[in-house]
Amino acid sequence: MEEVQVDDQSPVSPFSKWRDDFSRAFQYFLDRSAPHIVNRWLGTLAAAAIYVLRVYYLHGFFVISYGLGIYILNLLIGFMSPKVDPELEVLDGGASSPTKDSYEYRPFTRRLPEFKFWYAITKALCVAFLMTFLSIFDVPVFWPILFFYWFFLFFLTMKRLITHMIKHRYVPFNFGKQKYSGKRPAQSTSGSRRD
Repeated sequence: MEEVQVDDQSPVSPFSKWRDDFSRAFQYFLDRSAPHIVNRWLGTLAAAAIYVLRVYYLHGFFVISYGLGIYILNLLIGFMSPKVDPELEVLDGGASSPTKDSYEYRPFTRRLPEFKFWYAITKALCVAFLMTFLSIFDVPVFWPILFFYWFFLFFLTMKRLITHMIKHRYVPFNFGKQKYSGKRPAQSTSGSRRD
């Protein structure tokens, strides 16, 4: 009778090795693109323009576009919302957000960070673009109804977010590091006169 030896390491399939190598290379390029915010968003805008042109020239896939718009609106809500909601924090008995009475500075922390926001939008655009190649997703609809309904949802959502921002006094955007110049020396107007 022959003995079969079982090796501790099973042979790795070529597909699994290729997938791991691709995943590692893709993660490497994602990590390298992280500090280049403007270039990443320009690339995403280019992908969005290509998608819009494809939908415009095909005169179809409006349901895909509507779904993409709703998904991006959902991501925008996460991007503009604080990680810890001040209303829920007060109900839990925690410290409330800084107001006139408390001068504690707490930076704005997003529920959805900018990089994840960008990555999710870019993935959604790529998936929607690929879906436009399958005719099964080209459902005939009257697109103005979808557009106006999406605009209505966008308006109501932004109104709710802006009133929440005003109520709890936070701004979800950072315009760079603030520079404080300190006290400026008073300039004398008496100067010396030469007669």
